[in-house]
Amino acid sequence: MDMIKPNLLAVVMILGIGSTVALSGCSQSTKANAVTFASQQQTTQMVFDNQASRNNGAWGAVYMTREALRSPTANIVDVSSLPKMVEDASLQKWLAKFEGSSEGKKGFITTNGKKLYDDSCAGCHMQDGKGAKGAGYYPPLADNSKMQSKYYIISVVMNGLRGMPSFQSMMNDEQIAAVTQYVHSDLNKFTDTVTAANVAQLRHEFPPGSDPSE
Repeated sequence: MDMIKPNLLAVVMILGIGSTVALSGCSQSTKANAVTFASQQQTTQMVFDNQASRNNGAWGAVYMTREALRSPTANIVDVSSLPKMVEDASLQKWLAKFEGSSEGKKGFITTNGKKLYDDSCAGCHMQDGKGAKGAGYYPPLADNSKMQSKYYIISVVMNGLRGMPSFQSMMNDEQIAAVTQYVHSDLNKFTDTVTAANVAQLRHEFPPGSDPSE
């Protein structure tokens, strides 16, 4: 079989390409005005509603002007229309339970040792003081010989220990004395009297934070 000469091969290729272009051009010219799916899609995409964009996703806010952001239109959430926390009756119920206040007061109000224990300690050490095991280990406080030393309890409550936070900034001397007395005498059977003066002895100038890592 004879080999096609290079010059002849080049001519054949050029003629083939030219025929393809001619046919393609002919096809396009006969259907230039025809309605296609692509043309319909292009027409749809050209219609863009900025307002709809604002309402359909947070990213749409980039289309808003500074004036629009300062004065929200009716169909954007108006924060000023939301009830204030101080007026929320259900919130007041929980604030009362946990000795807080809507004004942001930090700490506890009561000096009842059992209530202080129930609100701040029972969640980990359990209401009966027997501790718990699970995602972590929470040692028992009831029937625990370490609780014989009131100063040990005061120190732990005041400064925290391992994963337990410090309550130094959340409880005053009377409150720490009260919860210590509860752990010392009610969860155990020890008879020392715990006073605010005992707590004051262990207060120091640079208390730890509420975060156990501090």
